[in-house]
Amino acid sequence: MRVGARVAVVAAATVLFSGIGGPIGMTAGSGGSPAVAKGDLSRATRTALSETGGGRVTGTEVGDAASYYEIEVTRPDGSQVVVLLDGSFAVVEIVHPGG
Repeated sequence: MRVGARVAVVAAATVLFSGIGGPIGMTAGSGGSPAVAKGDLSRATRTALSETGGGRVTGTEVGDAASYYEIEVTRPDGSQVVVLLDGSFAVVEIVHPGG
C-alpha cells in the first residue's frame, strides 16, 4: 500500500477511535487498493481489539499480501501485535513482531 493511502487509513481509524466521527467509508485508492465498504474497517478493528483483549490501534492496512485486513494493536501492557483477518473478518493469524 502506498504511504499516502496508509496515512489516510490510519487517520480514519484515529478519528473513528477518538470518538470524533461516525462510521467511515473508503473507496479504492490509486494503485489498485481494494475498496472498503462503509463500516468494514470499523468491524475489522473491533474484531482485532476483541482478539487482543483491548488496546490501541496503531495502524491498519487493507489488501495486504498476507491477509485482507492487517490491524496493528498496542496492548495495554505496551506489547504490540498484528492481527490478520480475512475478508469475512475471521482471524487468520496473530503476529507478535520481534517476539
